[in-house]
Amino acid sequence: MKRRLLELLCCPDCNGELQLKDEVFQNAEIKEGVLECRCGRQFKIIDFIPRFVEVDSYTKSFSFEWKLHKKTQLDSYNGGLFSENQLRNRLDFDLKDLNGKLVLDAGCGTGRFAEVVAKYGGEVVCADLSFSVDTAYENIGRLQNVHIIQADIFNLPLKRGIFDLVYSFGVLHHTPDAKGAFISIAKFVKKGGLVSIFVYSSYNKAIVYSSEFWRFFTSRMPKRLLYYLCFVSIPLYYIYKIPIIGHIGKMLFVISMLPNWRWRVLDTFDWYAPKYQSKHTHHEVFNWFRDAGLSNIVVYEGEVSMSGVRI
Repeated sequence: MKRRLLELLCCPDCNGELQLKDEVFQNAEIKEGVLECRCGRQFKIIDFIPRFVEVDSYTKSFSFEWKLHKKTQLDSYNGGLFSENQLRNRLDFDLKDLNGKLVLDAGCGTGRFAEVVAKYGGEVVCADLSFSVDTAYENIGRLQNVHIIQADIFNLPLKRGIFDLVYSFGVLHHTPDAKGAFISIAKFVKKGGLVSIFVYSSYNKAIVYSSEFWRFFTSRMPKRLLYYLCFVSIPLYYIYKIPIIGHIGKMLFVISMLPNWRWRVLDTFDWYAPKYQSKHTHHEVFNWFRDAGLSNIVVYEGEVSMSGVRI
């Protein structure tokens, strides 16, 4: 943990200032220590990461998958610009404008999008409930403009109204209350700042019904067994590319259709493993933005992807 993060944190219970105690430094970062609030709450810093939760709760499948796929989605590892282009396509400004901006990545995973923000000069706070934060720290945590915390998206230990950009891509629909999670993170953007999200759509009813049928079983399976079963997506990819046969197959059993086989296995597991997976319409999500007091709402391509500005 970097000392700078103290300026951004607050107690998630009373919003009070946190004081650093019993700190142990390593390479100019705080490896171990305690964050204490005047209300009596204490939060440990373990392996460079402030921990505001003790367990990963309903995100155990993500703790599992990101341990196996630590770098699969990182542009710096796979040599592509997939994550960078996805971020670019979900913002209404040039990525160069991230320079000097304070950004919140709500549900960071292994840090794929935060890596892009840091690359373009933004200062990013990465938050996740799962133990993917340990992987994110391995990947990008030592960068000077990156901070990582393990925390609940519904109760983030951050000062409200300070971020220029808040984004959450592919995360809110994996919480028990997607709208509630959105309202929660929207509180942290400042006036004139942007909130951008992406959630699954509910338009293709055949896929929705099929996936919910299979997920009744797969979300309850041992994670490692399910993961190995997801390797069936490797050969199915080629079968699903056959006209008509592929269309029918996708409606009966959804798999990722990404060309990279490792990413395909990961995304297929990501579809079937999580405890929660809600799906939404543009109209529904548009109302989330209005209820959160956001305006200048922009709709982007791909599933349900929108941004709005705090006025």
